[in-house]
Amino acid sequence: MLLMRGLHRFEDALIVAILAGMMVLAVAQILLRNLAGTSLVWVDPLLQNAVLWIGMLGAMIASRKDEHISIDVASQLLPPFLHRWLLTAVDLFTSAICGVAAWFSLMSVRDEASFGMMAFGTVPAWWLQVIVPLGFGSIALRYAILFCMGLVGRRPVSGKAVVRDKAVTEASAP
Repeated sequence: MLLMRGLHRFEDALIVAILAGMMVLAVAQILLRNLAGTSLVWVDPLLQNAVLWIGMLGAMIASRKDEHISIDVASQLLPPFLHRWLLTAVDLFTSAICGVAAWFSLMSVRDEASFGMMAFGTVPAWWLQVIVPLGFGSIALRYAILFCMGLVGRRPVSGKAVVRDKAVTEASAP
């Protein structure tokens, strides 16, 4: 549990540091362009890749809290006793899709490394893209754990599910 808490803090700190760095670099770039008539050539590609990192880190953080965007029509149509099994099936599907995405993005990053492409200066492009397989792999692992916990009836319920189940319970009350 201590390891997970440390990982969560690291993810939180990393997303904050990247976002703060993006803001500093963007403001510096604007000031350099407007006041000095110059710019740093590496800032724009770095900022573009930082957006990728922010997106993947945000998805990782959302997955650890089970707060991903979802379209949940089935739970409104199915009886409440099936919600647990539906959630377990969704966890398995999410884990499988993210696992496949992690695998293929890892192959892409491997290929990028073998081509020796540079993002800017002497920074290899694959260094900036490695967040994609790491992010999808992390999400796949988290949902695989939720799936296993769901099979044995020990899956924590997200805030959305509590509200949904409460609404269903209240709607079915006489």
